[in-house]
Amino acid sequence: MKVLMLSSEVTPFAKTGGLADVVGSLPPYLEAHGCKTCVMMPFYRQVARGGFKIKPVGQKVSVAVRDGTVDGEILEGRINSSVPIYFIRQDAYYDRDGLYGTPQGDYPDNCERFVFFARAALQAVKNMGLKPDLVHCHDWQSALVPIYLKTTHRDDPELSGAATLLTIHNLAYQGVFWHLDMPLIGLEWSYFDPEYLEFYDKVNILKGGIIFSTLLNTVSRKYAQEIQTEEYGCGLEGVLAKRKKDLYGVLNGVDYSVWDPETDKLIPARYSHKDLSGKRKCKAALQKMCGLPLRSSPLIGCISRLADQKGFDLIAKAMDDIMALDLQMVILGTGEQRYHDLLKKIGGEYPRKISVNIRFDNKMAHMIEAGADMFLMPSRYEPCGLNQLYSLKYGTVPIVRSTGGLADTITNCTPSTLKTGKANGFAFREYNAARFLAAVRKAVRMYSDGRAWKRLMLNGMKQDWSWSRSAGEYIKLYAKAIRRHREYMKSRLVGGNATEVA
Repeated sequence: MKVLMLSSEVTPFAKTGGLADVVGSLPPYLEAHGCKTCVMMPFYRQVARGGFKIKPVGQKVSVAVRDGTVDGEILEGRINSSVPIYFIRQDAYYDRDGLYGTPQGDYPDNCERFVFFARAALQAVKNMGLKPDLVHCHDWQSALVPIYLKTTHRDDPELSGAATLLTIHNLAYQGVFWHLDMPLIGLEWSYFDPEYLEFYDKVNILKGGIIFSTLLNTVSRKYAQEIQTEEYGCGLEGVLAKRKKDLYGVLNGVDYSVWDPETDKLIPARYSHKDLSGKRKCKAALQKMCGLPLRSSPLIGCISRLADQKGFDLIAKAMDDIMALDLQMVILGTGEQRYHDLLKKIGGEYPRKISVNIRFDNKMAHMIEAGADMFLMPSRYEPCGLNQLYSLKYGTVPIVRSTGGLADTITNCTPSTLKTGKANGFAFREYNAARFLAAVRKAVRMYSDGRAWKRLMLNGMKQDWSWSRSAGEYIKLYAKAIRRHREYMKSRLVGGNATEVA
């Protein structure tokens, strides 16, 4: 089985969020399961300046954009020294400071940038003779590929045999553009219709990808259910409900070669579920780094985008009550300016209780996971979440809202779930500050019971959330999509008028 992955970002080359972590971690595990995999992404300025070993492959692409053609070059690198990753270089589109925009907003030509990416990727597949059995697309930035494969490229003998899987990492980001971009996209106006890409008089690329992909998945089972509802569907719940039989949830995994306290080189002391002594040293080091007093009271960590989606409206409402508890906090992240300002203000009011760090800092992220006793993720919605999984491995007990991937991975601590070994954190369901605060208070109370707390820590540390498990689920989906696509191709050959949508 040969699989081509298309993504707008991939760790370690370029990243804005969890999408990059997934596409940078999953392919080596697929290879280990016998699935021949390669990846393709744009060649951003961030990649060019990253010091990676990347070389030209001697292949050019020239694709139609608007009334002319745009040329690009194909470069090659490696993920984990094994999986090939191909970069599409077109400096006018990708040699910019940001991947998708600036602090002032998205780039106005994002539709054109990712139209080029999709078309160039398909041209590169042909030029390089890759002939994938399946193209695995991630989010709206590559969702044009399933559309093209069922429309403009449906009769191309080198491409039409490829099935498609579209992974939705966050439904809130859909690639919505004005209707006059239909000619730029290269589709006939007949596809500007509510049955296809039209969305409230605009073009919705993700909607088209959902309609035309062979199969679909999200990054947790719970999120796959949630996005079929009005509350979480972002306007696409009806489209997704129509494809519910083809929509699956595959939980993201953890790369334990990076996130494991027993081998982590970015923390001051190693530890494991067999010997927790190193965690106490990590806590002391984190307190010292953050200018907090060396105290035995619980230390709560939070690494997040500072936005409403991540529950910061709840944190803001509950912060004074949280600060009244016997605890300390460390927050790391960037996001909305109002939360920057609010957290800085709180940091000034409680300098001995909270450390606020408005930045990206990978080393500090590892220090927080290792040194904190608890981890906050009170998200309004969370397609999967990775930090709660990192926290489990590091014995840092998550406090979460039970939604999406958080609901799939965190079992609320009760006397019965603790006794049976299932409890691994604290979860609340109703999205309000009172419920959130109650969960924090419950965790702080249990922390004072050393034996129970240790049992809760060990429950999480012993769990396996590795990519190996998730890779096996993806390979089953790939096989199912390939079978489905072959049936579709056979029906076209026999009937001659099979519908182009999935």
